[in-house]
Amino acid sequence: MKTILVVEDDPAILRGLEEVLVAEHYRVLTAATGTMGLTLGKKENLDLIILDLGLPDLNGEEVCKQLRTAGVPTPLLMLTSKSQEMDKVLGLELGADDYMTKPFSVRELLARIRALLRRDHGMKKELEEYAFGQIVVDFRKQETARKGKPVKLSVREYAVLKFLILHEGEVVTRDMLLNEVWGYEHFPTTRTVDNYILALRKKLEGENATPRHILTVHTAGYKFVKDAT
Repeated sequence: MKTILVVEDDPAILRGLEEVLVAEHYRVLTAATGTMGLTLGKKENLDLIILDLGLPDLNGEEVCKQLRTAGVPTPLLMLTSKSQEMDKVLGLELGADDYMTKPFSVRELLARIRALLRRDHGMKKELEEYAFGQIVVDFRKQETARKGKPVKLSVREYAVLKFLILHEGEVVTRDMLLNEVWGYEHFPTTRTVDNYILALRKKLEGENATPRHILTVHTAGYKFVKDAT
C-alpha cells in the first residue's frame, strides 16, 4: 500500500483529501502545519507528499526547499490558491514534481498522483547505480563522485541525469525532460532545462571542459553518451 502525506492547514480540505485517498486504498498521513509536515517528510517512508503552499507557520515553499536540501527524494505535488505563473515556476524550481491550483477536480488530482507514483517507481526500479567516464553515481543514496571526490547534486539534478542515462544514445527533447522530470506539461520556458544541463556539465565534466557525455543535439535537445570517444 502506497503512503501519502498530506500537508494542508484548511481542516475541510485536509479531511476531504484524506477521505478521497483512503477510498482509493492509499495509506494517508496528515499534517496541519509546515513544521509537522517537514518532520513527517523527513522521518516517514513516504511514496508521495501533497503540500499546500499557504501554511501558517512554515510555508510550503520553505518546507519543499528544506526537504530537498535534506536529500529527501519523495515525489512532491504542490497545492495553492495562487495562480500567478511565477509562483508555479518557484515551486518547481525548489524541487516540486507537479503543481495544482485550487480549486481542482478530484479526478485530475488522482490522475496526477497515479502518474507521479508510476514515474517514480519506474525510475527507481530501472536504475540504482551507474558509472561513466570518471563519474560514479549512486541514485539510491543520492551520492556522486568524480575522480574519487564527492560531487554535490541537487535532487532535481539527479532526476535529470537519471532520465538522460535511461535514454542513453537517444535524443531527449527539452519538453520530454519537463514532462517526465518536472511533471508539468505547460511549463512557461525551456530555459530551466538548459540551466540544469549546464550545471550538470560543470559538476560532472569540469567548468570549461568540452562536453563528452551530455551532448547538445542542435535544434533537438540533448543526448547522453556513456563511452565518449
